[in-house]
Amino acid sequence: MLTDKMIAEKNGTVGTMIFNNPKRFNAVSLEMWQGVVEILEDFASDDDIRVVVVTGAGVKAFVSGADISKFEDERSSQAAIENYAIAVDRAYDGLQNFPKPTIAMINGYCIGGGLGIAVSCDLRICTDNARFAVPAAKLGLGYGYSHIRKLTNVVGPSFAKEIFFTARQFNAQEACEMKLVNRVVPASLLRAFVDDYAQTIAANAPLTVAQVKYTIGEIVKDPADRDLAKCAAMVKACFDSEDFIEGRQAFMEKRPPAFKAR
Repeated sequence: MLTDKMIAEKNGTVGTMIFNNPKRFNAVSLEMWQGVVEILEDFASDDDIRVVVVTGAGVKAFVSGADISKFEDERSSQAAIENYAIAVDRAYDGLQNFPKPTIAMINGYCIGGGLGIAVSCDLRICTDNARFAVPAAKLGLGYGYSHIRKLTNVVGPSFAKEIFFTARQFNAQEACEMKLVNRVVPASLLRAFVDDYAQTIAANAPLTVAQVKYTIGEIVKDPADRDLAKCAAMVKACFDSEDFIEGRQAFMEKRPPAFKAR
């Protein structure tokens, strides 16, 4: 059963997943991590959804990390700690490996696990008052290889070290300079800007977008782990598709293409 702390919305070709815990700056509990997986599975199976926007409720935060108020219940034993870690990894991996484009729409604080959620998305668009941090070094926390790698793949080794070593908050301009975010827009324009980006992506050929997303995901893996055969197969599927024919015809007829993902 999906918690009311996670909201899923569908608007035509765009799905939106909302972390809905504004009183705690959208801090994430175990049931919310589990809700992420449930929502993503639904969006993935819905052929009408071509792009997913990930955001937090309200204007103060995207996601501010784990909900510490729940630790007594959710991390009270070694078994509970391991169960929690599994739920977190499933949520991150679900986003990282989601077959359709994802956009993190960031308003306000994006801290700790919130930053992990953001870098698991394909694109990050934030307000000019957004703040980013991983405060692990102030808390004595350890970060696993896969979580550090996700951030390093986005910003590079030097900036990843700066984020972790200093544990300080970075503003939107600094985040843009580090390539942590793709775009910075005024708070009043965030929703409209992201909506436009999502619709732009959704209007493009889904097979091509999926192929590029998968291939880039393989590029940032260790060479021994790359599935180049699948990359090539996905390219061939694009050229063999009805959408390839439609794209050429639309170009010649000077009209917008109507892609069908087949």
